[in-house]
Amino acid sequence: MAIAAEDDLALGFRRRPQVRPLRIGPLLVDPPVLQAPMAGFTNYAYRQIVRQFGGAGLQATEMIHAKGFLWLEKEEDELPDRLWGVKEEARPLAVQIWDNDPATLAEVGAKLAHEFKVSVIDINFGCPVKQVTEKAHSGSYLLRHPERVGAIVDRVVRACAPTPVTAKIRLGCTRDAINAIEVAQMIEAAGAAALTVHGRTAQDFFSGSADWERISAIKPHLKRIPLIGNGDLSSIEAVLMAFERYAVDGVMIARAALNRPWLFRQIRAALVGEPIPPEPTLAEERQLLLDHYELVCERFGPAKGTILMRKYACCYAQGRHGAREFRTQVSHASTPTEFRAIVERYFPR
Repeated sequence: MAIAAEDDLALGFRRRPQVRPLRIGPLLVDPPVLQAPMAGFTNYAYRQIVRQFGGAGLQATEMIHAKGFLWLEKEEDELPDRLWGVKEEARPLAVQIWDNDPATLAEVGAKLAHEFKVSVIDINFGCPVKQVTEKAHSGSYLLRHPERVGAIVDRVVRACAPTPVTAKIRLGCTRDAINAIEVAQMIEAAGAAALTVHGRTAQDFFSGSADWERISAIKPHLKRIPLIGNGDLSSIEAVLMAFERYAVDGVMIARAALNRPWLFRQIRAALVGEPIPPEPTLAEERQLLLDHYELVCERFGPAKGTILMRKYACCYAQGRHGAREFRTQVSHASTPTEFRAIVERYFPR
């Protein structure tokens, strides 16, 4: 069963669920609302915007390819762009890694835990993208092999101790091969400190609705680690409903926060019974978008920064009058002057 639509919730859901902080090993996550790792989006600039509003109990980087990390370090003497800002960034912070080789993942996990001093190492077993699954036999491909998942987690846990290691999975590879309970038990037995489950299979990609009944059904099979639910949490009401109706200890917000990074702040207020902070004004959103743009350009330069920022700008415009035309315009911006002019035109003062 999917999370109810916001209109349905507005009619019948009024109670505030009793929610406790989430413990991931020695780390207390309060509120138990996590910012999901999203490739191509959750870089340092985006995380800074979310942190500016507050409300996310734990933030995460984009997923880091373990082999790519080691190759760059050895051959180029540099770090992946996806680790931009991680060493100096405020904690707590999780870094998500992916690969299919236990030794490689353990080596990279240990570097991140002991040299970068990150708060959590998360292993991706949920990515459904073909480049990761079919070409690299990683991500959700590994759900076909629960014992290998367990072996990977065990190796990484031992290498990273005492930094906690978590895992993110989907319900299974296909709808007729849902095995999340078996995989979850392997992950817990291998020493993981928490488990996040996205309520779709890899076959589903992002189509249809996340199945929160199946996420919830995993909880009785876990003896000690918290269960974090992920999928279709696009509003304050959906998050409240997830905590109220399903057996989860925490929730993870993904795409819904790309165009509303202040959503975490609003959710935190709702969970503790405080007044919900209002949506930003159009002028405030424009300034937020431009601040975000400046952060990206400081790192990558104006030319590359403008190109990278196009997709973020499209997110900010989602649901706004003239959004389609704005996306068309901003997707062709190639200089700071063009980019700012388009933003000023569609986000007037």
